Amino acid sequence: MSIKEIITVPDPILKKISSPIEKINVNEKKLIKDLKDTMYDANGIGLAAIQIGIPKRIVIVDVSKKDEKRNLHCLINPKIKKFSDVRSTYEEGCLSIPNTFIQIERPKEIEIEYINENGKKNTMQCSGLLSTCIQHEVQHCDGILIIDYLSKLKKDLIIKKISKEISNNNKIIV
Repeated sequence: MSIKEIITVPDPILKKISSPIEKINVNEKKLIKDLKDTMYDANGIGLAAIQIGIPKRIVIVDVSKKDEKRNLHCLINPKIKKFSDVRSTYEEGCLSIPNTFIQIERPKEIEIEYINENGKKNTMQCSGLLSTCIQHEVQHCDGILIIDYLSKLKKDLIIKKISKEISNNNKIIV
């Protein structure tokens, strides 16, 4: 098991655009395993490689509930091909923006094209929470965070609060 540190705002790497994967080799397979271990350890439902500091277009998603069998989706070079006109709203959180939840309206259904971890090209229709989660993670690959949906003032306040929490965690009381 290899759990990686999840990068949080205001780290500038989160705004970087991730590069497509040309070939799935041993390094990519290890990265996928690290992403799975890290996401499950953090009790998340999605994670993009950029969130552990690797700017590659790989995301993993598992929206199954605690009492259900795991249903992990590994999406390499994900590209959303269609968005529905019908919208849905979820209160979204992000492992890179701790203790922050924002109501975001997104297309309810999408069609996504991707390569699986075996190198096979696939398309998938999804809706509801799975659709929302995939859109969230694909946006990470494009350097877009949920706080980018907020006004500059609200965004700056959240970043300042998280930065203060991080600096307070680094203090040692003797």
